[in-house]
Amino acid sequence: MAVINVDVRGETCPIPLVETRKAIRKAASGDIIEVTGTHPASKVEIPMAIKALNLNLLDISENGEVWTIRIQL
Repeated sequence: MAVINVDVRGETCPIPLVETRKAIRKAASGDIIEVTGTHPASKVEIPMAIKALNLNLLDISENGEVWTIRIQL
């Protein structure tokens, strides 16, 4: 199992979602993807995409304006 970090801080739509999808394509079953960003809309859109793809949304954490979404394949 690997942890794949996707840092999209400072990026706006659709970059965070595009980069998350790229990481999902590269990941193997059981891998964890950690997406870190600052764009408020992406914090909503990425979990919706994860649900649509039937992947496991582990958690969403926030520290000020920075959020982290953890996904497991």
